[in-house]
Amino acid sequence: MAVSGSTEFDVSASPEEVMDAVAAIEDLPQRSGPHQSAEVESRHEDGRPHRVRAKVSAAGFKDEEVTDYAWDGLESVTWTLAESAVQSTQVGTYTLTPTASGTHITLDLEIGVKVPMPGFVLKRVLKTALDTGSKDFKKYLESR
Repeated sequence: MAVSGSTEFDVSASPEEVMDAVAAIEDLPQRSGPHQSAEVESRHEDGRPHRVRAKVSAAGFKDEEVTDYAWDGLESVTWTLAESAVQSTQVGTYTLTPTASGTHITLDLEIGVKVPMPGFVLKRVLKTALDTGSKDFKKYLESR
C-alpha cells in the first residue's frame, strides 16, 4: 500500500540557498527527526549528492534506506528509494518557484511499506514526513 500527499510553503531564501540546504545531506539528522544518520555514497559530476544512505526510525520501525537524488537546476530535486528493508516506495520532490521575498516550495511525497501496516498509520507517517519536509526544513533553512 502506498499513500501520497503534497504541501506548499514559502521561505525567505533564494532557490540556490534552498538547493544548497537540500544538498547538505550530513545535516539531515538536524532537520529531520526520523533521520538518525545520513551519508553521501556517490555524487553527480557537479558535486551534488546522487546516492545517499540513511538510518531512519519512524512509526516504530528502524530502517536503513538508500535513495537516489536527481537535480533539475534550481527548479526541482527528486529523491527515489533504491533500497530499504521496510519501505517499498519513496519518491519525494521539492519544486521551487522564486518569489519577490524568497522561494515558494511544493513538496510532493509518496511512501509505501513492505510490512503490514494499517492505512491510518501509514497516512500518519505521511503527514509527519510532510511536516518534517516542510516546517522542519523551513526552520533549518532559515537558521542557516
